[in-house]
Amino acid sequence: MTHVDLSPESTAAGGSASLGGYLATPSGTGPFPAVVMIHEAFGLNDMTRRHADRLARAGYLTLALDLFSDGGTRRCLVSTMRSMLKGSGRPFTDLSTARKWLANSPLSNGKTGVIGFCMGGGFALLVARDGFDAASVNYGRLPSDLEDSLRGACPIVANFGGRDTTLKGAAGRLEAALTNLGIPHSVKEFPTAGHAFLNDADLGPAVFRPLMRVMGIGPDPESTPEAWQRIEDHFARHLKY
Repeated sequence: MTHVDLSPESTAAGGSASLGGYLATPSGTGPFPAVVMIHEAFGLNDMTRRHADRLARAGYLTLALDLFSDGGTRRCLVSTMRSMLKGSGRPFTDLSTARKWLANSPLSNGKTGVIGFCMGGGFALLVARDGFDAASVNYGRLPSDLEDSLRGACPIVANFGGRDTTLKGAAGRLEAALTNLGIPHSVKEFPTAGHAFLNDADLGPAVFRPLMRVMGIGPDPESTPEAWQRIEDHFARHLKY
């Protein structure tokens, strides 16, 4: 498990000048299926690293990309969210750079997936048609032009929380759009779960955590095992064979 510097590739592509990430490597000699991981709005933190380590233990060469490489969360969050809403901008260049970097790694078997959580889930949905072989969208925001954004996407597995007040009805809308487009998919809404339910600890400033709980944001140990199994099964189906 190590930090990787993607700045030479990123600079050449017009992306973030200091682009980097956390690489979690499975045990063994490989080659391995690869996954680009996209963090929540809080940035590339220990929670994201634990998610990456988990996928590595399941056999995936996992690069948790730092979309805030050029200035940290405070300086980059607003511009990154704006790019997600527009569907274009530097974060998309950075994600393309990460995908190509993994695909060219001697440890990669040539197949690459993408997974995102919260803000990262929104990005994972938007890049699902940009050269990836499989995508995992976890409580990600849906674009307003949903079907146009998804046309030509790779197979998608998506997990949402029934108690997530920030994404009411999102699971149903995504299910309908993917069905209409004929894209292989599995979308599930977990009744007891809220936003960020795959996290194993509360995030954000301590003073805001009670409010976040009221809003349906936080871990849900009841739903987490099945959601992770759905992710691993999906990636195994589309990346390992």
